[in-house]
Amino acid sequence: MTTSTLTTERADLLELLQAHRHFLRFTLQDLTDEQARQRTTVSELTLGGLIKHVARTEAGWAQFAVEGPEAMAAPQDEAGYADWADGHRLLPGETLAGVLAEYEEVAARTDELVSTLDLDASFPLPEAPWFPPGAQRSVRRTFLHIAAETAQHAGHADILRESLDGQKTMG
Repeated sequence: MTTSTLTTERADLLELLQAHRHFLRFTLQDLTDEQARQRTTVSELTLGGLIKHVARTEAGWAQFAVEGPEAMAAPQDEAGYADWADGHRLLPGETLAGVLAEYEEVAARTDELVSTLDLDASFPLPEAPWFPPGAQRSVRRTFLHIAAETAQHAGHADILRESLDGQKTMG
């Protein structure tokens, strides 16, 4: 079931998602591709890889809100794991501008789904060690999860950026 009515709840969800996406993108402003690839901590995380990961993760959860657990299939072989790992770094030929553009497309798709999907619909979560057996997630909760993931990764981006060049997102 879909609807085009933008209720207060839907407007709040959209505002929440857009605010956290803004802070994440703001942290990446004025970076070169070289800087976006640079490791600034002992972690493997880079700013470019982080935005690529957030875009892929949001796309996956948004697809879960449409299709259910089939959209969240875990890697089953080495090629799947390699693709998953590649989703955490800028590959040769990829640019920060390119992954930011991809993220914009993903965000627009998610925002459309927030505006139209039945927020009370629910799906079983895929089998994974980090989900309780038999757990369900509503479409509403899925969108809140995307916002929480984005906020958490925006914090990671702040640390990486400050380690890179001293730039602070909020002052």
